[in-house]
Amino acid sequence: MLALLHTSPVHVPVFDALQGRHHPGLRLRHTVDDALLARARSHGPAAVADAVRSALAGAVAGGADAVLCTCSTIGAVAERCAADVGVPVLRVDRPMAAAAAAHRRIAVVAAVATTLAPTVALIGEERVRGEAGRGAAVRAEPLGEALDPADRERMREAAVPDGSGTVRTHLVGGAWERFESGDHDGYLDLVAAAVDSVRDADVIVLAQASMAAAAARVNTSIPVLSSPRPGLAAAVRAVVAGAVEGEAPSAAPSAAPEPAARREP
Repeated sequence: MLALLHTSPVHVPVFDALQGRHHPGLRLRHTVDDALLARARSHGPAAVADAVRSALAGAVAGGADAVLCTCSTIGAVAERCAADVGVPVLRVDRPMAAAAAAHRRIAVVAAVATTLAPTVALIGEERVRGEAGRGAAVRAEPLGEALDPADRERMREAAVPDGSGTVRTHLVGGAWERFESGDHDGYLDLVAAAVDSVRDADVIVLAQASMAAAAARVNTSIPVLSSPRPGLAAAVRAVVAGAVEGEAPSAAPSAAPEPAARREP
């Protein structure tokens, strides 16, 4: 069984639909705690580490073979808790970041400022891994006037300049307010407009899982990456790997990763 840790209930039907379409043998259990994101936005992701660890432990106690965190802001915190809970803990955006890291000019679009630094850092990790230890990283520019000084400093720390590539960040003003008010169409329209405004990029990353449906509304010819489908597929592989090692099987094998240019969630 795969447990999913969400910070918004809107993710539940998205992942249920992906499970039914691509992983019919997979059992899902959802945990939604929107207070985690609210606190992480106010005090930083580290402030929710104990709460995230507790949520993960509860999922394992409920029978989870692996846990997928669908919130990009707290994904790194969740990953670091894996050793404490004894099962694989995955962040939904890592496979997307790995696909993006193969490109030189990367644009990251987010509706929440605190998502930007973790996403840039993750792409940097995957760039280093993809370059087989050659130490390549990414250069983040510009950080954007919408970021407060603390977020801006975290972004500088997350991306190490070495000339190998760039990550440009785009914060979609007003989008998260629409999301929180329940205006999901308005939210997706603003995200799509921001994506269409991107220039000089080889790939565009939708930093939050809630943005995935905006990919169907864009007109850009630049490939647009979203996290739910590849993130769920990676989690399924973790569940299957545990079954192969002798645990009770919880899922059927996942399909091969989709090409980077596909825009469906």
